[in-house]
Amino acid sequence: MAAGGRRRRPLRYQSLAALVEDSQWPFLFLVSDFSYAADDYDAEGHEEQKGPPEGSEAMPYIDESPTMSPQLSARSQAGGDRVSPTPPEGLAPGVEAGKGLEMRKLVLSGFLASEEIYINQLEALLLPMKPLKATATTSQPVLTIQQIETIFYKIQDIYEIHKEFYDSLCPKVQQWDSQVTMGHLFQKLASQLGVYKAFVDNYKVALETAEKCSQSNNQFQKISEELKVKGPKDSKDSHTSVTMEGTSGRGRVTVTFLCLDLLKHTPVDHPDYPLLQDALRISQNFLSSINEDIDPRRTAVTTPKGETRQLVKDGFLVEVSESSRKLRHVFLFTDVLLCAKLKKTSAGKHQQYDCKWYIPLADLVFPSPEESEASPQVQPFPDHELEDMKMKISTLKSEIQKEKANKGQSRAIERLKKKMFENEFLLLLNSPTIPFRIHNRNGKSYLFLLSSDYERSEWREAIQKLQKKDLQAFVLSSVELQVLTGSCFKLRTVHNIPVTSNKDDDESPGLYGFLHVIVHSAKGFKQSANLYCTLEVDSFGYFVSKAKTRVFRDTAEPKWDEEFEIELEGSQSLRILCYEKCYDKSKVNKDNNEIVDKIMGKGQIQLDPQTVETKNWHTDVIEMNGIKVEFSMKFTSRDMSLKRTPSKKQTGVFGVKISVVTKRERSKVPYIVRQCVEEVEKRGIEEVGIYRISGVATDIQALKAVFDANNKDILLMLSDMDINAIAGTLKLYFRELPEPLLTDRLYPAFMEGIALSDPAAKENCMMHLLRSLPDPNLITFLFLLEHLKRVADKEPVNKMSLHNLATVFGPTLLRPSEVESKAHLTSAADIWSHDVMAQVQVLLYYLQHPPISFAELKRNTLYFSTDV
Repeated sequence: MAAGGRRRRPLRYQSLAALVEDSQWPFLFLVSDFSYAADDYDAEGHEEQKGPPEGSEAMPYIDESPTMSPQLSARSQAGGDRVSPTPPEGLAPGVEAGKGLEMRKLVLSGFLASEEIYINQLEALLLPMKPLKATATTSQPVLTIQQIETIFYKIQDIYEIHKEFYDSLCPKVQQWDSQVTMGHLFQKLASQLGVYKAFVDNYKVALETAEKCSQSNNQFQKISEELKVKGPKDSKDSHTSVTMEGTSGRGRVTVTFLCLDLLKHTPVDHPDYPLLQDALRISQNFLSSINEDIDPRRTAVTTPKGETRQLVKDGFLVEVSESSRKLRHVFLFTDVLLCAKLKKTSAGKHQQYDCKWYIPLADLVFPSPEESEASPQVQPFPDHELEDMKMKISTLKSEIQKEKANKGQSRAIERLKKKMFENEFLLLLNSPTIPFRIHNRNGKSYLFLLSSDYERSEWREAIQKLQKKDLQAFVLSSVELQVLTGSCFKLRTVHNIPVTSNKDDDESPGLYGFLHVIVHSAKGFKQSANLYCTLEVDSFGYFVSKAKTRVFRDTAEPKWDEEFEIELEGSQSLRILCYEKCYDKSKVNKDNNEIVDKIMGKGQIQLDPQTVETKNWHTDVIEMNGIKVEFSMKFTSRDMSLKRTPSKKQTGVFGVKISVVTKRERSKVPYIVRQCVEEVEKRGIEEVGIYRISGVATDIQALKAVFDANNKDILLMLSDMDINAIAGTLKLYFRELPEPLLTDRLYPAFMEGIALSDPAAKENCMMHLLRSLPDPNLITFLFLLEHLKRVADKEPVNKMSLHNLATVFGPTLLRPSEVESKAHLTSAADIWSHDVMAQVQVLLYYLQHPPISFAELKRNTLYFSTDV
């Protein structure tokens, strides 16, 4: 017996095929009824005029559910206006409290009754799933597990969401109290709407699978014909099958309508009021995104032959054209790929697109890496200039915040925003390096540069999926091309260049600090392979690869259990990519001279501060092309991670003053520093991303324990350990010093010295500051400096320039043990721009300086000394 004495009412299906077909209810209902909900009401519940204004943008759907589909997640980043909920008209204090609360009970009672019917219908949908699964493991399965999961995809999740909601709400309504609160239940239900999007995305595949299985499997066909269950006992027509309208229960996803009705009868001062408003906002945004997906008027253009050409995907990509980089807006339609340039328009006019080229999908091919010709020579943008841009962007952000805090002139703020956009645009244009080549079998090739393998895979998969259909080659007339290009403005889903200066002021600035991620395991591979995962986070508008697991050899169920520490710089998303390692040296990409590994799956999650900013680990599963990767994560904010904690025991080396360690060891440079540097130079100096790619945290902790204990097996352990773990141990040693290598006392002077504009004055100051360091600190710093220069000499191979190394080590060597509280700094982003960027510049200054000799420094001291 369910909660509240709910009786189970079995329902009747005429066949299993009908059962599956009926499961399309969310799709059909969303098309018909929810388009009304989304178009005629704004997020506060205000009634609007019919028909959206031209060029208007739908509000993004922000879903905190772990089952949210990656497509929807990505779309929620695309932009759109956020609306802050305010009281709907006629709801505030004028409503009679007593009458309103009684109406609340009536509304909820009616909803519960339809919810009960709906849950029964979902139970009926799930009836055949268990016996089918039971036979799937036998020698004569009716369906394979994969077919069952495809046909019944997400139905179990939808059932559990509504069952939990019903069981929580029912007792509150049955034991009615005028002050009872249930807004949090609707808020949670609304936040889980992403599961419906995943269901809808899979719907056509589910129907096609069921139809194929029925045609090819007599046993399945027989079961589908014979499977019948009785209708509800109290139904007037006991033989009524569950229709699409019936299964919808007049719309289980009608959180919008229900919240509107409840808000009308809820006093403004009732605790439920703000919660219902939030649920309404979330559901409205969800419906807007769904309707944009399925409304052909918004996603398609009609060809001259009367056929529908739908927009499938669009986005800004960097094209290499005439040996230079150009930012293009690329549109993928159901039968053609169109590359366009956004025209400059005068104020007040709509943006327009100019078509640069197009390729019918029937003529589009991807040259294999070994077949592709070498890229046209594009001058790579110097790393130090990219780092300078980042520094300027961070400084400009801070200046804008100061102007706003001081209520400065809007003209000054706009001028700063314009400068920030220029720098962000240049960074976006010049940072991508991953080649993505497409070829017209009847013409020329085109080359794009992307920031991540993730985007390259997304575009390739979207095109290949469309190419599975029966496509015909064609040539567009000038008029047809003009019409198609003209439709891009209304059809586009990505409205703005992805830079932060295009974002609203109230949008999240992202996370600053350290994200700890444990990649546990993966399942769902069809056959054994050599498998590994990479982790990416976004920073300054593009994604950067931050960590890589070891290759798990010859397995279909890899178990890594590897922990990584990833530094976040305003990051909002985490991506996980799963690869099959390729050892075939013939498969080399001529664009970047690297062997191409095959992407097996990829997924993305939003880094929601409320979810990750906890002391405890948060475990989650990310689904990617049938593969499930289990991982855990927790986040440490920058203000917490900036603190240095001295070791309570002075016997080890971590957290102990460098002077104490060198005196105990009778050495000039700590043993841990010498051994790690030696190992990196021996076998890691050509490792791509050395010092940038995170080592496995458990390996680093193991090395830390061995060095602290001065274990005799240190050298043996170092020789067997992954090189990124050794590099990570060296970084951790400097980070955990009780005071920075360049000392707390001198920190303010380093900050002032690096800001000097006169080269001679800066040289004099920076050298004097080095001379002022204690000898163990100075000798160790110069030793590390020469090592980092040798690493940078291998930049063509390891991709680590002096600027990259300064970014990694600057904060580690200079960050003071106590961060001063600055009244004008209000956020972690400000701390980053003011402190960390300056720390990077200090180290960069010394890395770019000609070799510095300890003896020469001491000889040239202002207070001449014979001590060497």
